[in-house]
Amino acid sequence: MKRIVTNGITNMEPLQGSSEWYWGADYASNDLYEAEELFRSGHSVQKNRLVLVHRLEGTVYEPVVTKPGQYLGKPVCHNGQIVLLLVDFPEGEIRILIFQETDGTTEPLAVLPLSIVTDCYNLMLEASPLLLIRSAHDNRFQILWPERRDFAIEDHEVFEFLEGNRLYTSVWYEDPDYREEVLVRDYETGEVLERIPGNFRRMPDGQNWLLV
Repeated sequence: MKRIVTNGITNMEPLQGSSEWYWGADYASNDLYEAEELFRSGHSVQKNRLVLVHRLEGTVYEPVVTKPGQYLGKPVCHNGQIVLLLVDFPEGEIRILIFQETDGTTEPLAVLPLSIVTDCYNLMLEASPLLLIRSAHDNRFQILWPERRDFAIEDHEVFEFLEGNRLYTSVWYEDPDYREEVLVRDYETGEVLERIPGNFRRMPDGQNWLLV
């Protein structure tokens, strides 16, 4: 067996958009949204750790050494580059970082004010293309960066990918049997252009599959 030293992070999963990388994190203050709730209620936020593992060699990287009050979200791989999401609660910032494999460090791609979101519920990066998105409690879907979009979505509807002016989501129903659809929305208005029966799946290498 190959020994992979992660210093306690043992829950690893494939990195979205790559068939070569895995990632894992500890959850010292649970997920990003719960860490934010702790901070806003006046409690200390225990910084979390995140590691990247290159599958072929088993090399482990810890690209960001966080400080108290900083919390890392789920990373993605876009055009061969690993992109990380960091929220700095004391500084009131959302940072999008590019991982540099050559020296194991990161460089900033964008720094956004935390005030652009009501809260960090379902705040995450997506890689098709590279977007910072958020799905709110009230069935609102938001793209926060690099452009801004905000429109209503259905119950149980989640973002999948963007292609030109067509934004693809998937939604599930129980009416009464369980079924799924892919919805195609207009990127500018959010209007539903098409409903496609079937189950969407994103493959580790980035391919999009529709199972019918």
